[in-house]
Amino acid sequence: MTRDGHDGRRPRRRGQGELEAQVLAALREAPGPVTAAWVQERVGGGLAYTTVVTILTRLLAKSAVTRARDGRSFLWTPAADGAALAALRMRKVLDGETDRGAVLARFVSTLPPDDGQLLRDLLGLADRRDARPDEAPGPREV
Repeated sequence: MTRDGHDGRRPRRRGQGELEAQVLAALREAPGPVTAAWVQERVGGGLAYTTVVTILTRLLAKSAVTRARDGRSFLWTPAADGAALAALRMRKVLDGETDRGAVLARFVSTLPPDDGQLLRDLLGLADRRDARPDEAPGPREV
């Protein structure tokens, strides 16, 4: 038995979101829009075609990918980079809680000082944009 509890007889269960991350990574490496079969081949691991299509469809619902009809199938493209997908996940968690203030306060209190300063800078930038919505930000405001 390995340290992660895997006994070698069955494939290891992937963690929540791991397949989505693998599919998105494959799409980011693609030369352009690709089929689900292309993604299946790149992700590997004996993943069923229907599983890949399910993951792509879930990512579509999260606005993390786009698709365009190509004959009887679809061509898939990443719509979001890793940062955008992480932001979507964070927003989903926040939207699922009733006390948003408590969640945000707990999150901010766990940030290292450099990240806390970055967050303050980004919030200041957002405030300045709200005050002057018709002006574009300068080249290095953050």
